[in-house]
Amino acid sequence: MTIDSHQHFWTFDPIRDSWITDDMSVIQRNFYPEDLQSTLQQNGIDACVAVQADQSLAETRFLLDLAAKNNFVKAVVGWIDLQADDIDEQLSEWKSEKKLAGFRHVLQAEPNVDYMLRPNFLRGISKLKKYGFTYDVLIFPKHLATAQKFVAQFPDQPFVLDHIAKPYIKAGLIDEWERDIKALSKFENLQCKVSGIITEADWENWTYEQIKPYLEVVFDAFGTGRIMFGSDWPVCLVAGEYSQVKEIIDTYTKDFSASEKAKVFGENAAKFYEISE
Repeated sequence: MTIDSHQHFWTFDPIRDSWITDDMSVIQRNFYPEDLQSTLQQNGIDACVAVQADQSLAETRFLLDLAAKNNFVKAVVGWIDLQADDIDEQLSEWKSEKKLAGFRHVLQAEPNVDYMLRPNFLRGISKLKKYGFTYDVLIFPKHLATAQKFVAQFPDQPFVLDHIAKPYIKAGLIDEWERDIKALSKFENLQCKVSGIITEADWENWTYEQIKPYLEVVFDAFGTGRIMFGSDWPVCLVAGEYSQVKEIIDTYTKDFSASEKAKVFGENAAKFYEISE
């Protein structure tokens, strides 16, 4: 089963979704499973993982409802207040939702780079493994050093790094990001999504050759056993079509073995998010 490990759905709200600015007008509208299904089929993708875009329990319920109605949406990464006093009770209740695989907090938007090291946040993370939940790490390159301290505290917690930590591809900066990515990859319980890449490049003028060095870094650091393909649809549409996103990874992996490709395009995501047919 081929899996897109990272995409979103939303009912567009200009106030709630203010991060979707006017230069991103192509995605200032509603996006639902029926908008994605044919695109997945055209690109040889069987299933997907829906990831939260809004930090609310309503968002988690919204995605679970869509997943319940659309079998190709195999898993949901929702949001929960990890700092809540009753986090144990909440996680226990959410565990009954079979398609709820894990959670994410938009750490990249927090003004404090060390937000993830807050005691109450760490306490919440420490509860996830008990209930079988994963955690998606959404950060910028400036957070990578802190992320090492964060991940180091939970050697048994399944983590995945979203969007290869959003390197500064448009500016051509790679050295510091590469150093920190390699250091972070030493934690074997952390995987990496090759997703959200073209949106970090020049939206109008990106090329495969500009992106390739960043792929070389993460594939070398994580290996094919810890990398997942993700489209970041519909956000990717600000810089290119779904087919272009997939073509980048198809091109990069064209000389890989069939078993290596199978890991990148589905097996790793299925194992991480506990997805079955």
